Amino acid sequence: MHIKVCGLKYVDNVSAVTALGPHYVGFICYDQSPRYIADLSPNVTTIPNGVVTTGVFVNADADKVFEMIERYGFKAIQLHGTETPAYCSQFKGKVTVIKAFGIDEGFNFEQLEAYKNTVDFFLFDTKTPAHGGSGKTFDWEILDRYKMNVPFFLSGGLSPDNISEVAKIKHPAFYGVDLNSKFEIEPGLKDISKLKEAFVLLINE
Repeated sequence: MHIKVCGLKYVDNVSAVTALGPHYVGFICYDQSPRYIADLSPNVTTIPNGVVTTGVFVNADADKVFEMIERYGFKAIQLHGTETPAYCSQFKGKVTVIKAFGIDEGFNFEQLEAYKNTVDFFLFDTKTPAHGGSGKTFDWEILDRYKMNVPFFLSGGLSPDNISEVAKIKHPAFYGVDLNSKFEIEPGLKDISKLKEAFVLLINE
């Protein structure tokens, strides 16, 4: 089970989180988010080589995304808006591309076919107007409808209370979890003790 901790924005907290050994860490480059990195020093992403630093964007101009990749040295990008397959393809092969989709009961997984050659991973989050970080879950049984081979991260309301249930999900394309708002003291400041407990449960799955 791969673990991504998303929404980091404080230097000391980044160091404490990366010391736990996550596979991915996410930095939100969307200024409408309470976890927006703002003027965070690019040096903050000078972290262990084995950790994939990920810039999170929402309908950003492609040139801006390339600029941020260069500035922060992101190894991956996560696209949380209405980005098209053509948009995603600009980055494929340059960085790891994660395309997020908000999931609800009516979600049509067939629309993902158009993305299968332009992204490396999908991320399935709870559908809300806020582009993630809602702290709300969706019915994970919906994932049974997903039949593609592109691996996915699960996001949306993952918490200390339900993480043991997440670990039991056996979908063949289930690659990893995205831990965010339910593992925080405040937006952008992660609770290390809560994360540590989750890592113990998940790291060997």
